[in-house]
Amino acid sequence: MGLLGATLPDFPWDSLVPARQQAAKHPDGVVDLTIGTPVDSVPQVIQDALSQAADAHGYPQTIGTPDLRQAIVGWLGRHRGVTGTVGVLPTIGSKEIVALLPSLLGLGSSDTVAFPRAAYPTYDVGARLAGARPLPIDTDAAPESWPAGITFLWLNSPGNPDGHVLDVEHLRRIVAWARVNNVLIASDECYAQLPWDVQEAPSILDARVCGEDYSGIFSLYSVSKQSNMAGYRAAFIAGDQQRLAALTEIRKHSGFLMPTPVQNAMVVALNDEAHVDAQREVYRRRRNALLGVLEQSGLRNDPNSVAGLYIWAEYVREGVSAWDIVNACARLGIVVAPGDFYGEAGKGRVRISLTATDWAIEQAVARLPQLPAELGNPA
Repeated sequence: MGLLGATLPDFPWDSLVPARQQAAKHPDGVVDLTIGTPVDSVPQVIQDALSQAADAHGYPQTIGTPDLRQAIVGWLGRHRGVTGTVGVLPTIGSKEIVALLPSLLGLGSSDTVAFPRAAYPTYDVGARLAGARPLPIDTDAAPESWPAGITFLWLNSPGNPDGHVLDVEHLRRIVAWARVNNVLIASDECYAQLPWDVQEAPSILDARVCGEDYSGIFSLYSVSKQSNMAGYRAAFIAGDQQRLAALTEIRKHSGFLMPTPVQNAMVVALNDEAHVDAQREVYRRRRNALLGVLEQSGLRNDPNSVAGLYIWAEYVREGVSAWDIVNACARLGIVVAPGDFYGEAGKGRVRISLTATDWAIEQAVARLPQLPAELGNPA
């Protein structure tokens, strides 16, 4: 395994600095609707669990405490349709495993890593770190239409940035295709507890999808979104027991250890349903408020954006680029992310995050209807 850092692209968020500087000039303050970092408090029951385990004088277990492993398995059974014996492994947030999984699995220059064409940039980064070929594809399309030669496939459902959800039938078809073509699948499901316009966002590990055969498939989940725990770096990967055992050995040698207090807090986060339900309703309210002014703002959401923490919007008039929208929003004191950050499929769109304070959402709702005037006057 070699991490080929020289192949990485420039960090895209740096290009937003001028828009941030413009937005900072607004007399009523900046409204930042870019990065999906939680702004609401970590529930007290979770903070208490962290504090109770503060006397963590020994090294933590790579595989997780028995209580954490039991909590993960129980959560998978209650929420993700997992009915068989599945491998689980805690990770230090989900981003590190997204970036490192191709390398940890031994992929290299002879491999092709595919991922959604509108995607979180770290799927591309992880392929490059392993020396593999990154390949954006339309994961909403029939797998038979995809290019030949894929060896590893990332799915992301609900999707970031687009909020698309892959249903049971489509996931089942993908798994069948992958097994015929000897393709490993990892499904990033970190927004699964935030469905809006669908009944569910099913897992790749759901018995209806894989029939309790977890060979060659993985699911990733994080409590960052559901429990406002982004600062804790608490996540896990589940699926293929044999391959996760090999990953565990690498992580033991490398010192990838989730701190014991965080493991204790994660147990509570996975077992307590009330705080997740409450936070979901906060995001639902914020989403509905923003959607309520989109039409007045000349924006329209992707009709397939039905879950997750983002609105994936384009301007109703043709010829308006993502950066046109970003710059016009900046003049209103609002910062949004250009869709270009997420691949060619994002051109013309912006990602608007729901992870902002109620004050910020209220300000956005008040200012966004001025967007058409700003786009008509770019000076």
